[in-house]
Formats: sequence, structure tokens, C-alpha cells
Amino acid sequence: MPPTHSVSPITLSCSRCGSVLAPHAGHAECPTCGGLLELRRAPPALHGPALARLFAGRRGALDGADASGVWRFRELLAAADGDVITFPEGNTPLLDGGIAARWAGIPGLRLKHEGLNPTGSFKDRGMTVGITQARLIGARAVACASTGNTAASLAAYAARAGVPALVCIPAHRVALGKLAQALAYGARTLLVRGDFDACLRLVREAAHRLGVYLLNSVNPYRLEGQKTIVFELLEQCAWQAPDWIALPAGNLGNTAAFGMALRDAREANLIDRVPRLLAVQAEGAAPFAESFREGFVSRHRVTPNTVATAINIGDPASYDRGVRSIRDTNGIVTTVSDAEILEAKAAVDAAGIGCEPASAAAVAGVKRLVREGIITAGSRVVGVLTGHVLKDPEALVRYHRDIQPTPALANRPIEIDATVKDFERALDGLGTGGAR
Repeated sequence: MPPTHSVSPITLSCSRCGSVLAPHAGHAECPTCGGLLELRRAPPALHGPALARLFAGRRGALDGADASGVWRFRELLAAADGDVITFPEGNTPLLDGGIAARWAGIPGLRLKHEGLNPTGSFKDRGMTVGITQARLIGARAVACASTGNTAASLAAYAARAGVPALVCIPAHRVALGKLAQALAYGARTLLVRGDFDACLRLVREAAHRLGVYLLNSVNPYRLEGQKTIVFELLEQCAWQAPDWIALPAGNLGNTAAFGMALRDAREANLIDRVPRLLAVQAEGAAPFAESFREGFVSRHRVTPNTVATAINIGDPASYDRGVRSIRDTNGIVTTVSDAEILEAKAAVDAAGIGCEPASAAAVAGVKRLVREGIITAGSRVVGVLTGHVLKDPEALVRYHRDIQPTPALANRPIEIDATVKDFERALDGLGTGGAR
């Protein structure tokens, strides 16, 4: 039997008060002060090329933990890896940006498409670890607040694990595609009269008072899984780090996880330099960007309002971790308008890739930094698309069919009579690049 390179002991401590907890305690936040918990483990026995070969050797496994794009990186995860709950997830492609790259003005733009996970978003990477941990500790039930994607993922993974699940979703600000998933997978779905931040306050209090296991990104096990987005894209770059990694920023779980992953990869000698992070917020939901502009002297909170529902968050829970990631990577936080987000989405969609609006914020942010001269045309940039194109079909159809005046990249549907003449007229109107 080949060596297993089993996990090192895991430590769990509070980043605020320093309290040390048992790694399998049923807490997502510090029970003493409410601070964020941090997981640590000793460095892996292997490093550099040997560790990279171990990861590569697991690619293509047909079942079990090795088939997962999360668990095959387990030497870099502070998580138990025994009886895991996996679909599997991960193993998402790194794609040439095509039309989207030209639109952004950066030929070297590639897109890491996390929308091709089992439930259609990157949340599955964190949820495989979080639900595995929930079952390990014998959680009474699991719960989350969500703008939609977390709810869909939690509902699916909880169903696979046989663990009761409750999801709290803003009653009037959730995309239909995401709500449908939570209902379909059997979670008890609570439509809360309030925004995401109200939902999160509710589930945090419920976790504290009622003993349910909180699985928002404040849960450190969630971030362990989300780190693997970075490990996998670095592997797809042959461990040659790009100059920039761009991502949408809402609750800042990914911003935090990406910084953690880059530190881990550097310490394990998998990369020889750390790329800069570009965290992109919508102008209508930009508390982190506002703090960044002030050098993170103070933390801001806003009432959010953006078409990009997945990042429609006014008080990001992983703020402190996000600040550390931006500082550690010499990163930048910027903002883009809803109009820029929708145009970027149309460009990504037109490339045959597709994404939900929040994902497109990353590409819009890249274009803004190219325009400002911060990202140069020769830079190697990876944009992370966090959700599938069908996550928010209402926004998609509204852009192409209803918005006036007609947006530059809109692909208006055409109503015709059932005649070959009308069909031919439509055919003659096609260019070599399709309807646009």
C-alpha cells in the first residue's frame, strides 16, 4: 500500500482573544469572545516538486477523496480527511478568456470557472469540508445565512450527509435559480424579512443559543476547502504564479481563503513568488473598498444595493481575514458599477463560458485596473468566476431583452413568423461571430 502522508495534528484558536479549542469542538466562532477561529497544522512532510507530484498523482481518480479537487490537496488542509462527504467537487477548468479577455484589454486573462462545481458555485469546495466536520462532531443540525449560493450548497451536502439543514435567505433579494436549489435539496428554507446581514445575525444567534452548527464562511473549516481554488489554479499554471488573481468580494470568505492559500503554497515551496490579489466589489455594496481607500484605518458598513446578489453584502463577516490577505499580497480592492458588471457578464457569456453577475465583477475589475494603468497589457491574470450562468437567469434575460437603451453587448431575441423567409432574414443578419 502506498504511503498515505496522513494529516498532522490540527490546532484551533481564536484570532481575537487567543483561546485554544479542541479542533473538533462544535463552534464556528469563539465561544468566549465571538472572534473568528483559526485552524493551523504543521507543514506537510513533503514540499516543493515532491508535493506537487503527490497532488498530480491523484488527478483522474474515479472515486473517493482523491477524485475531489478539494481532498486531493489534503496535506495543505487543516481538516480531518477520513469519511468525507464529497460529490466530488473542484477539478474546475482554467479557460482562455477569449472575447472576455479582449473586452478587458488583457490578452493574458484566463478564467477559473468555479461555476462548474456540482451545485454551480465555489461554495461546494468549502461545504465538503464543513459538512464533513459537522457529521464528525455529530451536529444536531447545520445552518447558514445566504444570498443563495451557500444555501444551495449546504442543502445539497447536508442531504448527502443525512444532516438536517436550515437556510436563511433574504425574502426579496435572492435569485430564483438559487432559491430553487435550496428547496429542491430539502433544506428548511426560511425567507427572512431583511437583508443578508440580518440573516447572518440571526443564524449566529441561533448557533449560539440553539446548538446548530454554523456553516457560513466565518466557519474556519469552510475556508480550508475554499483555499483549494488557489492550489488548483496554481497547479494548472504549472506552479508558475500569475501576476494577479482577481475575484469578486462580498462576505470576504474567498478573499481570506485566497490569502491563506498563497501563504501555504509559498511556505511549501510550491511557488517562488506570491501573486497580487484584486478584490472587486460592486459600487452599491462596497464597505471593504471604502476601508481600503482609507488604509483600513476603520471598518465600514453600508446598506447594500447591487444587481450582483451574491455580493450584496454590507457588513462582511471575514473583514479582518480579508484585510490580512490584501496586505500580505500587496493587493488592491476596487469597485465597479452594476452597468460594468452586466457588460462584463455579457462578454464572459459571449465567450461561451458564462457566469452569474457577481462573478463578472472580477472581470470588470480587471478592465478598470487595465484602464488605470495598474495592470499592464503583458500581465498574466486569472479571474475567478464564482457562479454558473444559470444561477441568476432573471438578470441575464433582463439585460438582453428589456434594458433600455439597448446595451452594447445585448443579444436581443427576435420574434418571427413561422416562414423560411423570416428565418432567412435572421440568418442573413448573422456575422461570423454569432448574433452579436
